[in-house]
Amino acid sequence: MSNFPWLTVIGLIPLIGAIVVAALPASMADQAKKVALGFSLLTLVFGVAAALQFKTGSTQQFQLVEQHEWIPQFGVSYALGVDGLALVMILMALVLLPICILAAWDDVPEGGKREKNYFALTLVLATFMVGVFAATDVFLFYVFFEAMLIPVYFLIGSYGGPRRQYAAVKFLLFSLAGGLVMLIGVIALYKYGPGGADGFLVTKLTGLDLPVAAGRWIFLAFFIAFAVKAPMWPVHTWLPDAATEARPATAVLLVGVLDKVGTYGMIRFCLQLFPEASQWATPVVLALAVISIIYGALLAIGQTDVMRLIAYTSVSHFGFIVLGIFAFTTTGGAGSTLYMLNHGFTTAALFLVAAMLVARRGSKRIPDFGGWQRVTPGLAGVFLVAGLAGLALPGLSPFVSEIMVLVGTFQRYKLPAVIATTGIILAALYILLMYKRMMTGPKPQLDRPVRDITLREKIVVAPLIAAFLVFGFYPKPALDLLNPAVKATLQHVGVTDPAPTSVAEGSSK
Repeated sequence: MSNFPWLTVIGLIPLIGAIVVAALPASMADQAKKVALGFSLLTLVFGVAAALQFKTGSTQQFQLVEQHEWIPQFGVSYALGVDGLALVMILMALVLLPICILAAWDDVPEGGKREKNYFALTLVLATFMVGVFAATDVFLFYVFFEAMLIPVYFLIGSYGGPRRQYAAVKFLLFSLAGGLVMLIGVIALYKYGPGGADGFLVTKLTGLDLPVAAGRWIFLAFFIAFAVKAPMWPVHTWLPDAATEARPATAVLLVGVLDKVGTYGMIRFCLQLFPEASQWATPVVLALAVISIIYGALLAIGQTDVMRLIAYTSVSHFGFIVLGIFAFTTTGGAGSTLYMLNHGFTTAALFLVAAMLVARRGSKRIPDFGGWQRVTPGLAGVFLVAGLAGLALPGLSPFVSEIMVLVGTFQRYKLPAVIATTGIILAALYILLMYKRMMTGPKPQLDRPVRDITLREKIVVAPLIAAFLVFGFYPKPALDLLNPAVKATLQHVGVTDPAPTSVAEGSSK
């Protein structure tokens, strides 16, 4: 079974599911979400089966490799493969997919063709998510990178809130601008690359002897595209609008998975292909990361729209991820990659539980709640757990990754680490103030009865809370997959961990 095309099959299953859902006759339109859920679960099963084939002790950078000529005249191959980081990102996406489909069960109440199209687009997006993390050919990665925009644009623009068209166009323009800059870098790589029918392979481009100036310009082309996707300050402004106007399930896939392509790309391409340029740009990148942490947190504190508040928390969290990546330490790198995983589950819980509350209250405005824990105590409890994960409470998964990022950064860059620590205090403020304003106080007077958390909603949130607890107390399985990828990247960059400093014994005597 070692030659089985696992990654291609995992990508094809949701695509076939999308075709089946879209082709359902009108008389079976109400079955669209059930069919979509079935295909998402089947994709997850194959994803887990593929993960079981992965050998953590292997010396190869990529496993489950597939490679076929695609456009040999330009050195482009259909090449797929995963290391520990790519595998973790794919598994996270495949876990979130059925959760999001189940959470979106009633998101298109009009049913019919619109409901079919909604779930079909979600499955198409899943195919592109698998492809973008599995691609080991730079040009193929770029194709998936841009293709993701299509289903997301329609999911926001056709199914979002009142300002959906504005949010969808803004998302598209920012993403296309970043992608265009990246395309320039891809073309430049072709010029300086090794050539041949497989000249765009990541393994062929790693260690390429680029002129210093050319390497820095190409690095910037890739980094700008990834900074937009991540999103980092000051190219983040599309995110709050897109996440607020999108359906909650779409917002989860957008922020929890698609935005990780930005930080994943920084590791896979910026650091691995342009090590000299990465170190050259580090002071500016660290400054942008720290600004993102503080700026995102401060803006989150001031929000009155709960969905917009959660979107701004992600700007802050992505600042931590980028900080760990460019700390160039084993601890910082492992922390940032683990953060990418933990943030996916945390932001999913926050968006989805907030959406459950909004559906009951009929408003996204935080001041319109108040005393809501007396109305839906079950939902309030789940919301509190999700919020505590968002502020990185010890015992919940984000705490491990956040501390690793700060410790790893402090080993090499003390000042950015110290400043970034204030993000922890600000996180406590925006989460606890949000919970206080929405949940505490006297019971509100309602004109209709409101149900507490339902069985379907419990099934949606249960795996997310389980992930908080499991990776909070036992992150080792994830770190066993991530650490080899982090160490390999640092080797490509040519850096080692700083030597520990200690005070000489008896120096004070």
